[in-house]
Amino acid sequence: MRILYIGEIVGSPGVFCLKSALADLKEEKSIDFVIACGDGATGGFGIGKNHSIYLHKLGVDAITSGECIYYKKDMVPHIPKASYILRAANYPYGNPGRGWNVFRVGEHSIGIVNLLGQSGFNRVHLNNPFLMIEGILEKMAAETETIIVDFHASTTAEKYTMFYHLEGKVAAVLGSHTKVLTADARVLPGGTAVIAGTGRTGSRYSVGGLDPEIEIRKFQTQIHEQSRVTWKDLELQGVIVETNGEGKALAIEIVREACEAEDHDGTGHSQEG
Repeated sequence: MRILYIGEIVGSPGVFCLKSALADLKEEKSIDFVIACGDGATGGFGIGKNHSIYLHKLGVDAITSGECIYYKKDMVPHIPKASYILRAANYPYGNPGRGWNVFRVGEHSIGIVNLLGQSGFNRVHLNNPFLMIEGILEKMAAETETIIVDFHASTTAEKYTMFYHLEGKVAAVLGSHTKVLTADARVLPGGTAVIAGTGRTGSRYSVGGLDPEIEIRKFQTQIHEQSRVTWKDLELQGVIVETNGEGKALAIEIVREACEAEDHDGTGHSQEG
């Protein structure tokens, strides 16, 4: 299988990138399954019901998330009904939604696991992902050999620890959350594809997809100010993982697709508005 993982979608600019580039990219790269991190799809923080439905209609087969999954109130009642949306598996038992799922891809299947790291998340305190994953893999083994893990974590050290912890046990461990596309993509000797940062889909000329001027002022003044997405220099980022029939990765390839948004002036405001 050829699996496209799309780096975190940040606001309307990121959604626009999927609308303009995903269909052609799937055809050009012969993609069998699409995963996208949607943790910032709605305004840069969290994902709402309508955006999740729209991304699915655009061709995203599985939407992963992170610490912002419950930021939008309408996601809480919606996520149990939407089997294509995953929240971190190490949230408390009984939380709305599911942390992993197995999807059919023609005659084959693929399992997706969403995990949240422990470092740097002050608003959530979840179970240890290194302990949780063992039991999850045992359950998934009965349904599929091909397993992809989205590890939504802040630190490179924690991500690399998970890489080696799962080497040979899963097809890929893909790092998300930091919204930076890193240069360390490779396949480990055990057949597990890894990368610390799968990037972001939205503005490159930004701070994680957000307007740099506002983020600079927040650092200078220490006064809270609402962040705003920006439309300048748009790009769809991510990776393609190619797997064999035994749940091992054969290759991992960086994806960068520039997107043109002619109806915006680069600041997030429509020229027509």
